[in-house]
Amino acid sequence: MTFEDFLRKCKIKLYERRHAYRTTFSGPLGREVLKDLAKFCHAHESTFHPDTRLSAVMQGKHDVFLRIAHHLNLNDQQLWDLYDGREVDVSS
Repeated sequence: MTFEDFLRKCKIKLYERRHAYRTTFSGPLGREVLKDLAKFCHAHESTFHPDTRLSAVMQGKHDVFLRIAHHLNLNDQQLWDLYDGREVDVSS
């Protein structure tokens, strides 16, 4: 298997996973779950807490929400760039 074949397979898996996320969270029930997760995962607030252990737990929850949001909102190239370690341009 060439490196290009490996990359192609990785991209296919990533896009299939994104499709699964989008299918799971589409529709009214999916939106309801996302609203609950946004609150539970501190999606729209700081994860800072004076107790560093609690802050770490809150940041972990926040990271899970960001992963879901990335799969729901980024296009193919943005998602690939993110998981390839490149900076993501969300303006397009």
